[in-house]
Amino acid sequence: MKLPSLLPTASALAWLALSIVCSAQDPKPKTDAKKAKPAPSPVTAPITDEPGLPRVLLIGDSISMGYTLSVRELLKSKANVHRIPANGGPTVNGLKNLKAWLGTGKWDVIHFNFGIHDAKFMQPAQQQVPPADYDRNLRDIVKQLQATGAKLIWATITPIPDGDLNPPRAFDKVPTYNAIARKVMEETGVAINDLNAAITPHLAKLQNPKDVHFNRDGSEFLAKQVAAKIEAQLPKK
Repeated sequence: MKLPSLLPTASALAWLALSIVCSAQDPKPKTDAKKAKPAPSPVTAPITDEPGLPRVLLIGDSISMGYTLSVRELLKSKANVHRIPANGGPTVNGLKNLKAWLGTGKWDVIHFNFGIHDAKFMQPAQQQVPPADYDRNLRDIVKQLQATGAKLIWATITPIPDGDLNPPRAFDKVPTYNAIARKVMEETGVAINDLNAAITPHLAKLQNPKDVHFNRDGSEFLAKQVAAKIEAQLPKK
C-alpha cells in the first residue's frame, strides 16, 4: 500500500517562495513617531468676528454643544456667536475657568447654563455639587458675568429621563436645581430661557433613549429657542 506524501507540493512551495519575496520587497510603512493632532471640533474652535456685529458668548455643557452650530447659523449676519472651548461642566469648573472664558473682549450677550453636572451623583448620596453649594456658585458666576456689562440669559436645565441611563449615571432631581437657579436669576435680574419647559412636551421624539442628550431634531429645536432669546437681547441698530 502506497502512503500519501506528507511533503508540500511544488506549487505550494512556489507560492510560499513568491510570498516571501513580495514581503521582502514591500515592507510595512513606517509609522510617524509624532501622531498628527486631530482637527479641532467646529463646535469648540474659535471663530473670526464679522466686523460691526454684536458679540455673543455661549457657556454650557454638552447640551449647549449640541445646539451651538445651529444657533450660529440662525444668527448669521446678526451676531458673532462664540462659545467656550470645552464642555462647561459643573459650577465649580465654571468658577475656575470663567476669567479665561470671558477673555478681554466686549460681550453684548452671554447665554449660560450649569446644572446637569452639578446634580450628578459621584457616589451614592453625594452629588458633584450639592444644592446649597450650587446656589452659592451660581451667585458668584452671575456677579462675574454682570461685571462684563453684557445682557445675560440663563437657560434652565433640560430634563433627565427616569430609570436606567446609558452610560449608567445617577442624578439628583432636576426640578430642585432649576428652582434654585430660577430664584438666583430672578433676584439678580437675569433673563430666563426656559428650555426645560419648551422641550418637555416633545421628549419622546427629540431626546435620545435613556440619555440626557438630544437627537439632531432635538438640538435644532433647542437652537431655535436659544437663537430667538439671544436675538431679542441684541443691541438695536
